[in-house]
Amino acid sequence: MATTPRIIDQWGNPVSSASLRKEFAAPTLGGIHSVWSETIVSGLTPMAMAEVLRAAGNGYPDRFFVLAGEMEERDLHYAAVLGTRKRAITGIKPIVVAASNSAEDEMIADAVRELIEQPEFVDDYLTDLLDALGKGYSIVETVWDRSGKDWFPARYEWRDQRHFVIDQRDGRTLRFKAPGNIEGVDLPPYQFSVHRPKLKSGLPIKAGLARLAAWAFLFKSYTLKDWMAFLEIYGMPLRVGRYGTGASLDDRRVMLQALRDISSDAAAMIPKEMDIEFIEAKGGTGNAVFSAKAEYLDRQVSKGVLGQTMTTDDGSSLGQAAVHENVRHDIARADARQTEITANRDLVRPFVDLNFGPRDSYPRLVIPIVEAEDVKSLVDAIDKLVPLGLKISMSEVRERIGFDEPEDGDELLVPASKTQTPSDTETGAPSGKTATKPDDLPKDVPEPTKAAARLQPQCQNCGGYHAIASDQTPELDALVDDALDHWEEDLSPIVKPLQSLFERASSYAELEAGLDDLVAKMDAGPLADRLAKLQMKARGLGDAGDGRA
Repeated sequence: MATTPRIIDQWGNPVSSASLRKEFAAPTLGGIHSVWSETIVSGLTPMAMAEVLRAAGNGYPDRFFVLAGEMEERDLHYAAVLGTRKRAITGIKPIVVAASNSAEDEMIADAVRELIEQPEFVDDYLTDLLDALGKGYSIVETVWDRSGKDWFPARYEWRDQRHFVIDQRDGRTLRFKAPGNIEGVDLPPYQFSVHRPKLKSGLPIKAGLARLAAWAFLFKSYTLKDWMAFLEIYGMPLRVGRYGTGASLDDRRVMLQALRDISSDAAAMIPKEMDIEFIEAKGGTGNAVFSAKAEYLDRQVSKGVLGQTMTTDDGSSLGQAAVHENVRHDIARADARQTEITANRDLVRPFVDLNFGPRDSYPRLVIPIVEAEDVKSLVDAIDKLVPLGLKISMSEVRERIGFDEPEDGDELLVPASKTQTPSDTETGAPSGKTATKPDDLPKDVPEPTKAAARLQPQCQNCGGYHAIASDQTPELDALVDDALDHWEEDLSPIVKPLQSLFERASSYAELEAGLDDLVAKMDAGPLADRLAKLQMKARGLGDAGDGRA
């Protein structure tokens, strides 16, 4: 690489190389940069939820970030679908496209490829960037190292969004919180990647998926709580206590306590004048109601996060899931494109600037999202359309199927009808060509070799094999000739009545009327007798060829 250029920030001020090696936004044990927080979900009410979302929308989202994190920790379904959407990006191997075909640009592109091939790039950098999907934006700090000859990321550190403040003027710019400075301090250049996925127009803090799913999360938590309470007494008999009209308040308390004791201890003591009756529960639909509500809320979350429900909810068929893959391709492509923009702006460009100096054009990191191809349908279409004259590029077909262009010296697959068979060598046919016809072989070729040659395909395009022994060919030919010699004689009893009707009919109506009696006059006996004899002879030849004669 080139000698490290003089480093300047976006305002043209010099940047100390020592500052690039230090963590700028490291957390502290206490204070405004602590990583610990109090839970919000426990005891959360609709009123409290509304206040959290309102404060976040006004630029004070600290409690919202805690809520978003706890939603991923507590809701299995939300965590699953959000994780699926993230892995749709992190599961793709990124590629690097050079700025041009020049040797220098190719060298820079190779350096960037080395950067993204590090395991930390996907496991730490990309994964932490995608935390913005749920929360609206994410911050990753790059800690640089130059223990070698080049600048290289030593590690990537996810930073808690609560440690930053949103600029109240534009609602987008982030600054690091500082004691005594309500507006915060600007982030230094080359050290921070700020990802703001554009899930909707407007302020990034209002675009997070956690905000979209928050109410469903709250309602589902209430549903599950009520469901558990219902299941505790589901199927248990109703306990009814009866007391006399003159029972005092203390007597009634005794009765109530007795009813409660029976539910837990199966034993109670009451005065003789009181009575307890058990009424058996008769079915009920409460369980189905709770289940239906929870499933409905889960489906809404799936639609909001993945854009579909087929791969996450029960009841979807294989055909439906094949159409609706894990994440809709338009959503996955948008996520990939926006992640590319952040990585190219905040990591690739600083990496190139630090090691090669500012440039007019930079290599680009690309996360290729390729829609799954229905190979069977594609091959069927090609098989039908090419014979009709449609011209298709082989390179395009290879790209869509996923095959690479074969290299020189690669062993190639060829059509089955053109592959070499054991008889090719015996008959002298070169590999990849149809063997010589058996009747064209020299007279000195042994008869077994000729018989083996007859087992080869009879044409280039047909895959069928004709197992005909050499000593059976004359008999079969004679059988066919015998059948063809007598066809007029055999069909005459069937054809003559029809021919006679046509000769004597003077109108179409007369012809139509004569057809009713025509079948009785036709004699198919000679033809049936001939076919039966030919079938018996053919069967005999077949048995002789199989060695069963």
